[in-house]
Amino acid sequence: AALKGGLRFQVSAALKEGRVTPTELCQRCLSLIKSTKFLNAYITVAEETALKQAEESEKRYRRGQPLGVLDGIPIAVKDNFNTAGIETTCASNMLKGYISPYNATVVQKLLDQGAVLLGKTNLDEFAMGSGSTDGVFGPVRNPWSYSRQYKEKSVPKSCSEDEESNWVITGGSSGGSAAAVSSFTCFAALGSDTGGSTRNPAAHCGVVGLKPTYGLISRHGLIPLVNSMDVPGILTRCVDDAAVVLGSLAGHDPKDSTTIQDNFKPFELPNLTDVSKLSIGIPKEYHAPGLSSEILALWSKAADLFKNAGAKVVEVSLPHTRYSIVCYHVLCTAEVASNMARFDGLEYGHRSDMNKSTESMYAATRREGFNEVVRGRILSGNYFLLKQNYENYFIKAQKVRRLIANDFVKVFGSGVDILLTPTTLSDALPYREFIKEDNRTRSAQDDILTQAANMAGLPAINVPTGLSERGLPVGLQFIGRSFQEKQLLTVAKWFEKQVKFPMIQLEVKRHYHGAFQHQKSAFFS
Repeated sequence: AALKGGLRFQVSAALKEGRVTPTELCQRCLSLIKSTKFLNAYITVAEETALKQAEESEKRYRRGQPLGVLDGIPIAVKDNFNTAGIETTCASNMLKGYISPYNATVVQKLLDQGAVLLGKTNLDEFAMGSGSTDGVFGPVRNPWSYSRQYKEKSVPKSCSEDEESNWVITGGSSGGSAAAVSSFTCFAALGSDTGGSTRNPAAHCGVVGLKPTYGLISRHGLIPLVNSMDVPGILTRCVDDAAVVLGSLAGHDPKDSTTIQDNFKPFELPNLTDVSKLSIGIPKEYHAPGLSSEILALWSKAADLFKNAGAKVVEVSLPHTRYSIVCYHVLCTAEVASNMARFDGLEYGHRSDMNKSTESMYAATRREGFNEVVRGRILSGNYFLLKQNYENYFIKAQKVRRLIANDFVKVFGSGVDILLTPTTLSDALPYREFIKEDNRTRSAQDDILTQAANMAGLPAINVPTGLSERGLPVGLQFIGRSFQEKQLLTVAKWFEKQVKFPMIQLEVKRHYHGAFQHQKSAFFS
């Protein structure tokens, strides 16, 4: 039962009262990781270090001196955060075998709170994608593909078509982290969010996905994709848990000059009873082409829920939203081109055997190390940054970005507290259908409702809202004012309580265990 409870009031309380020990909790999660190996959620499982950390936590509980709510809690981390002594691959051949000499600040903060690090989760290569299907370790399977809810609703087109070919994607790029939380193999996981990479898989996997305000959480040790938009994201099973994890991660970091200077005070979320003072904005531009009728109906229903509870619900306009995906593509690829220059085969990671010249070694290393998606984004970015294109593309996109950010400033300045939007255009697609389109097309479609919050640096959260006709999770997104996480999470918690999202009924069969054999077990002295 502890495996399915909330952190602060159930799991932490059970640990304090001795009803369960950190080692038992850790072993249970490790055993679940093994039995759900076919989901391919983890790239590396750090079994030995996790058990050692659980043992240390147990000693602290025996002494009656736990470090906090997260002491002894099993967590997972997306494999683009540096972890000392545990391989960090970014799901790419370029970093296979790379072991960082230091921990990312967010990882260190979790370990300092006594959290138990189970392993590193799967993603799209270098976090470029929206399906968690493009990493070198293979695609991540959505745990809901194996849920009773989905199996009861999905009718195979033919007798030969079984669930082996019917499984759906997790969304991305933090799909491994979302699947890990959804399948109960950990209590919380870190993702990264550049254009929606935490909220998108959270919506498809039926979990809470929080993208904090830019600068609230340190990016130090997160392998960069787009420096001006990247934010470490938090994936949990309920809003309260996201607030607990945020409390231990937020605040200034001298190693990241973009973090806030002020001290951050962790908060406990109040139980909101009266929403009559709230003003909820419904941006009309988020009724985007391709939005499924199911999600549109759910969005309207959610707006009515607030209205009937006494909140003021107003339609608002964010007029530059329609330019945002093009603007995002230009800025994203330009920064990617710059960031990926560090992978040259000289200092760390993969190095080609080509030795005719330094130039040929560089070229061969990058051709062998990066997949087509990464190489494509580097080429696009370098094109936009060429001297003759710089003004027309990069500078123009920066100006449009400012207009997009100003749209939000105006709306929040008009008295609106929170924006309510869909998170994704539809529920999760079957893998076979998803890969019919290329990565660039998919990302443009899937980021459309989420990336504007990254461009404006605003906090946003996905809250699981209901199940689609196919028995798959659908989520809605709340966008808040800058650094107003407490208000955003309080409203999200109220909404979560009203919608009563059902728990996944996962049916794990033994015969899947051979599906993915690459998963590494990390043993360290």
